[in-house]
Amino acid sequence: MSSMRVAPASPIEIRIQRLPNGGGLPLPAYASDGAAGMDVVAAESLTIRPGTRHAVATGFAMAIPPGYEVQVRPRSGLALKHGITCLNTPGTIDSDYRGEVKVILANLGEDNFEVKRGDRIAQLVPAPVQRAHFAEVLTLDETARGTGGFGSTGVESEPVDETADAAGLASLSGIKTRRSSE
Repeated sequence: MSSMRVAPASPIEIRIQRLPNGGGLPLPAYASDGAAGMDVVAAESLTIRPGTRHAVATGFAMAIPPGYEVQVRPRSGLALKHGITCLNTPGTIDSDYRGEVKVILANLGEDNFEVKRGDRIAQLVPAPVQRAHFAEVLTLDETARGTGGFGSTGVESEPVDETADAAGLASLSGIKTRRSSE
């Protein structure tokens, strides 16, 4: 099996302004060489009760270059261990926004969740933006899926060979989904 290396895109420069409530906090940063997102920390301490949400201050504002956005994404460990996620995921910070970056955290767990100032609460992922325009038409072209939406392709896959994963090498490449009407 060959491994193909893809050269990463050149980093873009994002100007960042530390706000008064961000004093002493680390700026967003990658936690490892392979990290896709930069960890961002809370600039305030608070408790998020089960079933509630809060826009958590980060203590900074940014100037994102035109043609880019920064996506706000949840941290997997917070989601798995505590039921804490970001709403509106991925959240988009537009290139013309200059206010304080806030992270909308929601507690989907059963216990109160304590956020302490300086805790890593989310990830920021810069991304290029593809602009578009709409062309109004009278009809759309036909497809095999048609107007089937939300769950129309079904949940179950073709029968699974339970013995194939003995070495932990099972692949999803051969999965064919079934429509729920089949």
